[in-house]
Amino acid sequence: MSSNNPIGVFDSGIGGVSVLRAIRELLPKENLIYFGDNANLPYGEKTLDEIRGFSEHVTDFLLEKKCKVIVIACNTASAAALKNLREIHPQIIFVGMEPAIKPAAEQTKSGVVGVIATTATFQGELFASVVERFAQNVKVLNQPCPGLVQQIEAGELDSPKTEMMLRSWLEPMIEKGIDTLVLACTHYPFVMPLIKKILGEKVRVIDPAPAVAKQVKRVLEEKKILNNNERQDSAAVEYYTSGVAAAFAKTLFVLTGETSEIRSIKD
Repeated sequence: MSSNNPIGVFDSGIGGVSVLRAIRELLPKENLIYFGDNANLPYGEKTLDEIRGFSEHVTDFLLEKKCKVIVIACNTASAAALKNLREIHPQIIFVGMEPAIKPAAEQTKSGVVGVIATTATFQGELFASVVERFAQNVKVLNQPCPGLVQQIEAGELDSPKTEMMLRSWLEPMIEKGIDTLVLACTHYPFVMPLIKKILGEKVRVIDPAPAVAKQVKRVLEEKKILNNNERQDSAAVEYYTSGVAAAFAKTLFVLTGETSEIRSIKD
């Protein structure tokens, strides 16, 4: 495997760009391929079997592109499919999203931690395992957020409807004493300003993207496939979607200010 091969990153839609962004900041010389499976969005309201099927399909695409590492930049897909993908492709390095329960449990002073995620993330074995391992001495409040992914994909980052939805989920958690909130969906960092507005300064918000980027760097170093091309200041990023390219490009610009060519891959 060449160190110049790309890192593959995928999500149900555009949310995983929050992870892609963290990887680009930490590893600017790495070539990247991003795949948003917008045709099957949202994963969080699909069955676990369906999500596994989607994830296998996207993985096959990224392997055709000769990706040296595949980052499942989606909590829902990680919860449903990470174990399965590692069994199917034991020779491939997968980095998944793990809800940041451990740092939340370590940092909380009230002993009450909130987690917002999709319904499917809470149903997966991974989430239950993380809570069991790291949250024995704290109270964890799980809050599914149906419809929030669609709001973010539509670019409604601070609309009255999005704020109303977030308030309906977050204010009851504040009343129950949370002082730490875990974002367990890669879409949610894009509404961080609105979340912080509702929570106020007393509640810490944990975005796992920087930790995932550090894990990607660790595995690349361990396998000695880190791209250290001295002539390459910044690397190529290719974007693909199973949905409509123009819609993806519009949302990407709204969320990040970035204008890039988007390739649509349809069966």
